[in-house]
Amino acid sequence: MLTDSVPARESAWRRLQEPCDLLVIGGGVTGAAVAWEASRRGLRTVLVERGDFASGTSSRSSKLVHGGLRYLKEGKIGLTRESVRERQELLRDAPGLVDAIPFLMPHYPKRKPGRATLALGLALYDLLAGSWQHRYVGRAEALALVPSLDPDGLRGAHLYVDATTDDARLVSRLIHEARGAGATALNYVEAHLEPHGSAAIDGAALRDLTNGAELRVRAKATIAATGVFADQLRAGIGAPPRLRPLRGSHLILPDWRLPLSQSVAFTHPHDGRPVFAYPWLGRTLVGTTDLDYGGSLDAEPTIAPMEVAYLLAAVRYQFPSARIDVEDVISTYAGIRPVIDAGTGNPSSASRDHEVWNERGLVTVTGGKLTTFRPMAMDALAAAAPHLPPFDAAMRPAFAPARVPSSHELPAAACVRLAGRFGTAAQGVIDCAEPGELATIEGTAFLWAELRWAAQSEDVVHLDDLLLRRTRIGLLLEDGGARHFDRIRAICGAALGWDDARWHDEVAAYRTRLRERYGVPARDLVPDWREFL
Repeated sequence: MLTDSVPARESAWRRLQEPCDLLVIGGGVTGAAVAWEASRRGLRTVLVERGDFASGTSSRSSKLVHGGLRYLKEGKIGLTRESVRERQELLRDAPGLVDAIPFLMPHYPKRKPGRATLALGLALYDLLAGSWQHRYVGRAEALALVPSLDPDGLRGAHLYVDATTDDARLVSRLIHEARGAGATALNYVEAHLEPHGSAAIDGAALRDLTNGAELRVRAKATIAATGVFADQLRAGIGAPPRLRPLRGSHLILPDWRLPLSQSVAFTHPHDGRPVFAYPWLGRTLVGTTDLDYGGSLDAEPTIAPMEVAYLLAAVRYQFPSARIDVEDVISTYAGIRPVIDAGTGNPSSASRDHEVWNERGLVTVTGGKLTTFRPMAMDALAAAAPHLPPFDAAMRPAFAPARVPSSHELPAAACVRLAGRFGTAAQGVIDCAEPGELATIEGTAFLWAELRWAAQSEDVVHLDDLLLRRTRIGLLLEDGGARHFDRIRAICGAALGWDDARWHDEVAAYRTRLRERYGVPARDLVPDWREFL
């Protein structure tokens, strides 16, 4: 049992003793969005998450805010329209958090999709978004934009625009905004439903995993936004399973080994599945796989050696001159997609639509994709509305415009980045900095002050909360940030309140998690990538 004692946490726990309008179970992007949308409409809202905020799929996505170009091929016009319009609103409302990124899709003989097919698809894609941004470029311009492309047979390429984000930081900002509107949100709190006969669910029993405290929270409505864990919670009220968990895995490479100024999207030579490589937080991210996941959902997912070979084959195929190999991989990560089980054979053809179920008063929202977190949240609230006080159900802007902070030590772009990532707290990040802490952490865009702010204000319970989600330096640095442990402790130690024994325990647990869940499998376990060509 942990013994953390944080006054803000204790105050939030005491507030749980008061009845609320809405209990939200699940602190990923969907649950955070439900809490945000509910609280800013005047509903007394409580959110609990049994792990860290965004510790599940919402920190392990492909980091793309996109319409899903491939969904057009499957006839999912409605899903694509909703997604591209959400992308456009987030680009407008959250610069520095959600940013446009150009995509280049090269054309080669006998490779799908062909030029005419893609041109038609991109025209529809842009029409749905209300923003005409695609164009065709010839061979010379394609190679000028991405010199590492395979030149053999290259005819040209199409350029189009989607967007990228830091998914865990998106969740953090939603939590911050929800709290600003009056919501109570706690991580490391486990919820158990207590059904009584045929009575509707009216809250849950809660247990604080940091200290063992227990209480029961009463709510007029309960929304489960637990993603891939939805069936586990629904089993408590006797509901049958409805999900098909799918694993998607990714590689993170040094940008100097595969330098890209934009994303390159192409189809894998092995199975024709869409894959991509693109710049993310100063590194190159490669993804993704799409496999049925048969492991325990309670075990943190990790990439399989076969997936490493599969993704390396994709990179070697599209960028042969880079000669990327296992030794080049900095880190890996895997996430489990909560896909609705429709009985289809091919995982990649499974629908990414979301669904909302109301079972004995428990409203469950699951499925869907990162981009559509707001429509998912509003659909869940609509389902819970009969149990809630009246509220305005009209869609609103994703975020109020964030005031860009000021600092004579930071360039304008860095201030915009802080405004996007922290919203109204951005100036606080700057103001909390001690001398030298507005410098970036070596090899990243993160400021030392972001660590201080997170330790003081962002619910850090474990070291991996700080280094894998509040910041991403655990993924971006080859040693997971270990070379900086002394300075990290000097900056964060007082706010975290960890003594020597606790610090050493946290470091040991972090190193183990990094090695086992975010590391690269031993080379002798990874199949030859040529098997996937």
